Amino acid sequence: MTRHTFFCIDAHACGNPVRVVAGGGPLLPAVSMAEKRQIFVRDYDWIRRALMFEPRGHDVMSGTILYPSSRDDCDIGVLFIEVSGCLPMCGHGTIGTITAAIEEGLVVPKEEGRLAIEAPAGRVAIEYLKNGQYVEEVRLFNVPSYLHAQDVTLNVPGLGSIVVDLSYGGNFYVIIEPQANWSGLDGMSADEIKRLSPLVRAAAERALAPVHPEDERIRSVSHVMWCDKPKSPKADARNAVFYGDNAIDRSPCGTGSSARMAQLVARRRLAVGDRFVHESIIGTMFNCRVEGETTVGTKPAILPSVAGWARVIGHNTIYVDDRDPLAHGFQLA
Repeated sequence: MTRHTFFCIDAHACGNPVRVVAGGGPLLPAVSMAEKRQIFVRDYDWIRRALMFEPRGHDVMSGTILYPSSRDDCDIGVLFIEVSGCLPMCGHGTIGTITAAIEEGLVVPKEEGRLAIEAPAGRVAIEYLKNGQYVEEVRLFNVPSYLHAQDVTLNVPGLGSIVVDLSYGGNFYVIIEPQANWSGLDGMSADEIKRLSPLVRAAAERALAPVHPEDERIRSVSHVMWCDKPKSPKADARNAVFYGDNAIDRSPCGTGSSARMAQLVARRRLAVGDRFVHESIIGTMFNCRVEGETTVGTKPAILPSVAGWARVIGHNTIYVDDRDPLAHGFQLA
């Protein structure tokens, strides 16, 4: 019988959890984070399930495992784990991870206020602001983001015919805006988001089966973003992002905000240089910008940045014991 020990720093970024695994993660070969992700999914996904699912986690749990970077232009490698899988990129996870790593001394940047991470999706530059020993804000300059498909009609049980866009910001997002068969977030309960989102996601996957133009390892629809006008006068838009089997993002979602900006630029509702403040389902906000233009394959794309805050909430030593019948976690159907 074996007991596996994981040393974690628990945090949240604008309300959504981030469990940073500082020790106990599996030793992986000295390859890129994209390759590490594939090896982890193939051989060590039990660790993700054990740390993210009940009884050690919950339906909204997400986290990261820290590794040395394979790139000279990055300070650290980050593997993103959550209830929905091992992601190419995660915005709120990056904000929480950088905050925890700097405040707890897990990484010492070469230049104060700046560093870069190697994510499976690519290099992500970071700027952060400190007040004494605490990190007050993290801004991540995310991977190129683009509108993958526009005005796609889906027939969804319980909704009927809806028109959606599919956009990429580190993960693929179905984007739904108010229309004839969906009046908006104010008339939608959390239970309805959880009930309808898997149906929307499955319909979008059947219709589009997206594959990233430059990295075929990044594929499939993983997130559903329900969009509406903001409640706060400080925000430009509001969302509720669904992921996994039963999770609604409590933060405004970093890769989702990137995908949303890419969609809005493609539709000429945002432009390069514009600021975009995104409000979450609980009222927390990310301060985002369209930093520049680029291409992804042959598609026009943007260079987005996303800024937010996080708080460390404790240290957590987690045991995964082979004697435990629930060692590898569980989810309620």
